[in-house]
Amino acid sequence: MKIIKRNGAEVAFDIEKIVAAVEKANNEVSEGARLTEEQIREIAEKVTALAGDLNRAVSVEEIQDFVENQIMDYKAFAVARKYITYRYTRSLVRRANTTDAQILTLIECNNEEVKQENSNKNPTVNSVQRDYMAGEVSKDLTRRILLPPDIVAAHDEGLIHFHDADYFAQHMHNCDLVNLEDMLQNGTVISGTFIEKPHSFSTACNIATQIIAQVASNQYGGQSISLTHLAPFVDISRQKIRSEVAEELAEVGITDEGHINKIAEKRLREEIKKGIQTIQYQVVTLLTTNGQAPFVTVFMYLGEARNPREKDDLAMIIEETLNQRIQGVKNESGVWVTPAFPKLIYVLEEENVREGSKYWYLTELAARCTAKRMVPDYISEKKMLEYKIDKNGEGHCYTCMGCRSFLTPYVDENGKPKYYGRFNQGVVTINLVDVALSSGGDMDEFWKIFDERLELCHRALMERHNRLKGTLSDAAPILWQYGALARLKKGETIDKLLYGGYSTISLGYAGLYECTKYMTGKSHTDAEAKPFALSVMQHMNDKCKEWKAKHNIDFSLYGTPLESTTYKFAKALQKRFGVIPGVTDKNYITNSYHVHVTEEIDAFTKLKFESEFQQLSPGGAISYVEVPNMQDNIPAVLAVMQYIYDNIMYAELNTKSDYCQVCGYDGEIRIVEEDGKLLWECPHCHNRDQTKMNVARRTCGYIGTQYWNQGRTQEIRDRVLHL
Repeated sequence: MKIIKRNGAEVAFDIEKIVAAVEKANNEVSEGARLTEEQIREIAEKVTALAGDLNRAVSVEEIQDFVENQIMDYKAFAVARKYITYRYTRSLVRRANTTDAQILTLIECNNEEVKQENSNKNPTVNSVQRDYMAGEVSKDLTRRILLPPDIVAAHDEGLIHFHDADYFAQHMHNCDLVNLEDMLQNGTVISGTFIEKPHSFSTACNIATQIIAQVASNQYGGQSISLTHLAPFVDISRQKIRSEVAEELAEVGITDEGHINKIAEKRLREEIKKGIQTIQYQVVTLLTTNGQAPFVTVFMYLGEARNPREKDDLAMIIEETLNQRIQGVKNESGVWVTPAFPKLIYVLEEENVREGSKYWYLTELAARCTAKRMVPDYISEKKMLEYKIDKNGEGHCYTCMGCRSFLTPYVDENGKPKYYGRFNQGVVTINLVDVALSSGGDMDEFWKIFDERLELCHRALMERHNRLKGTLSDAAPILWQYGALARLKKGETIDKLLYGGYSTISLGYAGLYECTKYMTGKSHTDAEAKPFALSVMQHMNDKCKEWKAKHNIDFSLYGTPLESTTYKFAKALQKRFGVIPGVTDKNYITNSYHVHVTEEIDAFTKLKFESEFQQLSPGGAISYVEVPNMQDNIPAVLAVMQYIYDNIMYAELNTKSDYCQVCGYDGEIRIVEEDGKLLWECPHCHNRDQTKMNVARRTCGYIGTQYWNQGRTQEIRDRVLHL
């Protein structure tokens, strides 16, 4: 069994430390009030058993809580007082400096919690350590000075989660849709250098990657770009290349138009290939100031093209993007593996979703890519046009910002829809499971506590909003002055972009399944329990509408992609309520509205069921189906994709993509348990060295490649197949 120390380091459990701590308190009281040696040993053994029952690494604080409770059970109140006093004294000492120990364990790479906090950050790398060190300082300032104590306490207790506190001290926002079209067509400025409109497709791709890196270094969430914004530069290159070819052939007396065009198109294809390679390799190899590759999503939507020529050119770009992702990238051993980024989204539409349609070949290619590399994800144009209706009564199809955060429909002052150049201000998530358990199963009490917690989230979200108010455009020129999000003047604040729906702010939620299970005794897939689950969703939407009317800020309900927090919430629930079968007996809670990962349900039923809940998550949501290796069954992948088109707005297929660098095994790397800890192991050679294997898994809508905490690892292990 392992113990997580306060500084995040993981050490082996030692029962003698419990014995010593109780003996120390015992020796400070009068002889008549003391515990016997046998009683102290019994207390230590009971604490050991309780910790072992949790089936995960236990924190020092949890162990000390167990010790307190056991001393009290023996009626040794004087001893308990001494023990509690000692804990309190030590906590005061620690409070005098809250960051030193954490930072030192970061530098020495023995902070187990940080190692597993972000599945796309390598904590041994200097730039990641620097970002984490800055984050510790930011969290310290946030906790002690910037946030009200009750919000900090609620976050610590797992009632809510105040996301990205490690960036809160700075005036930074969450995620955005980059207005790449404006920056490429009208020029931009990067690091004080003016970048004019590119004169070729390859140059446009190169500039796009520089923009991506700059944007990623000035916000902390995901960003999305559209390949449509690169499409006009294909024809610019075409005309340039054609002119060069015509000139070359004229020198040898060839003037045939067909011959010229054939050679020009071949060279154009080569330029498109090089341009897409630039995007893929630059994104994979770039390290931003927060120590990871840019969290970028690439959107592929034929319907955005403005004319037939641009649509065909866009189709060429999409085709090349998919082909290169199918190939993958080489790892340090020179083996082709699955990269985490850029994330790809492919829009299913009438011109590509049916066999025989003009762009069906792209959809077949997308299916092959999904089977091999887990991307792209799929947006149904049909369903999105139904769901995303603006005030003009028009439906719109557009990409999310990163993995699942969607903007709400917006019409500018000229009555035109606008999506690119908009952003999200931040997220606060409510733990629905805690609301249910705090109510004790009483429905009236549930709704009362629910409203109290929602108001807590409301106030926390306003803290996020107010932190951004007054931010000068000079804080991030690439975002606010040079086109990524706006063209504000120097010295101008971003305040006008925070109101009226231009940007969103997100109320996240987690654990709808467990909440419903506790309150009704059934899964929310059960017909009797489903109405309750839907009413919970509707209530949160109603609150967002109420807050929006009050503040003129676009609050929106968001299906939170919990990564490390799924473990944090589970531990908090176990601490507060114990282990409740079917509710708190796992080291994770369920993301957003999802069907529980252990529940047997087929892919099509799952997608249809979750579509109702996805519609009630306008600020962001994604559904998935877990599938086996589908590389030899592309027709089945296509069948799921076509079902997505007709039934749900946004979904993905989860498969596996692994490689063992020790023996060359490229099947599924397994999760095994040893001494209460989950470990990744090659089933062929039994290699457990994570530095010598490549594992890629869907985590929360995006692919993770740097491993996960114990709660998320257990969730990955528990997943059942839906197909």
